[in-house]
Amino acid sequence: MTGASLAGIGAGLAAIGAGIGIGRIGGSATEAMARQPEFAGKIQTAMLIAAALVEGVALFAVVVAMIK
Repeated sequence: MTGASLAGIGAGLAAIGAGIGIGRIGGSATEAMARQPEFAGKIQTAMLIAAALVEGVALFAVVVAMIK
């Protein structure tokens, strides 16, 4: 396999991982808000921060894959 195809596979895996991570964060946050609606604001804030961190790691992985 060439370096370009391996970089494409790496970038794809990073995107899939980010999608799974953000999906789990969103699902868990929705469940938590359904159980305790009075904490919805705090849960949503924590969810957005966690999603941003997951997305940042995925972006870093895609950049590293494209550099190689």
